[in-house]
Amino acid sequence: METTGLLEVKAVGGRSTVARCFAKYPLKFLVPRKAACSKVDAVWIYAISYGGGIVSGDCIKCEINVADGCTAVFTTQASTKVYKSKRLECSVQVLEARIGRGSLLALVPHPVTCFSTARYCQTQLFNIDVDSNLLLVDWLTSGRRESGEKWDFDFYKSTNNVFLQDGQPLFLDSVFLTQVLLQQEGGKLGIAERMQDYQVIAMVVLIGPKLTDIQGQLQEEVKNYMSEYFRYPNRIGRSKNVPEKPPLVASCSSFGHKGVGMVVRIAALTTELVYEFLRLHLAGMEQLLAIPIQAALAGSNAADIIMDWQEGDQSNLGRHTSRSTSFPVLILTSILSKFYV
Repeated sequence: METTGLLEVKAVGGRSTVARCFAKYPLKFLVPRKAACSKVDAVWIYAISYGGGIVSGDCIKCEINVADGCTAVFTTQASTKVYKSKRLECSVQVLEARIGRGSLLALVPHPVTCFSTARYCQTQLFNIDVDSNLLLVDWLTSGRRESGEKWDFDFYKSTNNVFLQDGQPLFLDSVFLTQVLLQQEGGKLGIAERMQDYQVIAMVVLIGPKLTDIQGQLQEEVKNYMSEYFRYPNRIGRSKNVPEKPPLVASCSSFGHKGVGMVVRIAALTTELVYEFLRLHLAGMEQLLAIPIQAALAGSNAADIIMDWQEGDQSNLGRHTSRSTSFPVLILTSILSKFYV
């Protein structure tokens, strides 16, 4: 597949810098010069597609090389829209990343949103050293719910593989969703029926020594929140504070030698719940990425968040990121260890 995007991040004058940047249709990169605090070494890169999404038959291949000791954040300005498929064509997106010794790559895009009949295949390959660091967020929404489209795409596949320097696999993961109906007592079940009312699935991967503290804190927080739901019910029945259907479910598990990595799997009733989950539990990334993680997930409000943060106005950060919900975000109410179909 022909390369449509190439990024090289190197240390120039002692700071992480995009030393090489190449992109052609349908891909474009934005590299803000003043996105991050000057006291922290990190470069931010925004990926943009012409037309605001991926058209049927598009093939996008992006290569990222983060040199030793550098920090790079790769994100998007909005959700990645995958438009309707024509003539059964599949839209393909490939990302290949090389992370050097002591480096950090944070891949924190907005979710993928597949339109009705869309066919999408995504592959992301990461090659790391023993002390490299990776934050990966990969998530998918059910589609354009306001238009009545809920899990109405034809095909979705996302593969994320992480390999060590010697070629040994550290983390291999694949999500495959298709409209092939499963026969079950009472009728046939498509993706929407199997997902029930859940509208978002997400995966967060944290690898490396720089993220060890965040891994431990996140695992403990998820454990505590979900234990609230699994409290033994009293004689009267379930606690009034716990809803009948868990609005957000999550599970954590470690992998690799001595638990060098951790994967978090999430399912939620709304996209807003996953946004809030990421902002809350990845808040510790601020010291490594130079600005709050919500700047990568705020879309058009990113500039305002960065300005408030740089001016030290912490009180306004919630104004840009808060979203109304009908239940407490902090109460993770169940565990769904295998919600992928």
